[in-house]
Amino acid sequence: MRGLIIKAVSGFYYVEAADRVYECKARGIFRKKGISPSVGDRVEISLLEEDKAQVEEILLRKNYLVRPPLSNLDRLFIVSSISQPSPNTLIIDKICAVAVSKGIEPVVVFTKSDLADCSKLMKIYKSAGIECFSYSITDEEDKQKLVSMLKGKISAFTGNTGVGKSSLLNSLFPDLNIATAEISKKLGRGRHTTRHSELYPVAGGYVADTPGFSTVDIERYELLRKNEIAPCFPEFREFIGQCRFTGCSHMCEKGCAVIEAVGDGKIPVSRHESYKQMYNEVKDIPDWKKMP
Repeated sequence: MRGLIIKAVSGFYYVEAADRVYECKARGIFRKKGISPSVGDRVEISLLEEDKAQVEEILLRKNYLVRPPLSNLDRLFIVSSISQPSPNTLIIDKICAVAVSKGIEPVVVFTKSDLADCSKLMKIYKSAGIECFSYSITDEEDKQKLVSMLKGKISAFTGNTGVGKSSLLNSLFPDLNIATAEISKKLGRGRHTTRHSELYPVAGGYVADTPGFSTVDIERYELLRKNEIAPCFPEFREFIGQCRFTGCSHMCEKGCAVIEAVGDGKIPVSRHESYKQMYNEVKDIPDWKKMP
């Protein structure tokens, strides 16, 4: 029968199928092929016992994130606290670009909005054509906006440890009761509380809570090639192709329409700075060389 992997722990896959959840092991052939099932995968399973089965086939994925390992996402909610810890726009922009490259809609959520003003940051992402929310656990309207974005979709909430992902999900859906930890005042960041990726049924869809991960993981697992980066910045698209020279890198060239748009205030400066840093990180990697 066909089902959906809703949790993966230590080589066991929990598949929701026919209104039940089966504990499954994967066939050895997946390991030989260098692939493995992932949370979010639609799979074919064969029954072994009453509540146990084996994953026989991974159905075609529409997208896949390596870290955190998730498949078939509709929306990726990039959670960043406005304070304790402070937001890092480079990390946000990298995750947004990766999401766009995989056909996943990025949604930026600034938590702890009761602690500081996030209107300037929200303006940056809204002007870039990226859905953006501020969120306070005390604001009922904020909750309803986010719940409406989850309806009927497979979504994930991700971001660095300590930004409040688990607390946010608990405030939206108290029955989830996801474990949380306090922020370390000495380090200014939280401890890892989510140990594995898991899909939870909410609002007619599913939402994943994922282990916190850092920019190191993105740099290692989700690098984009230099010519792939600009199209993953939605606000660049209307200017790409209008540059004076073919093959413009949009870094510092004269007659670059993207740079002119930055100067005219049509593209936020911080977004272009993130683009340049991402470009510089991969510019010397030959096109023929396999990316991580």
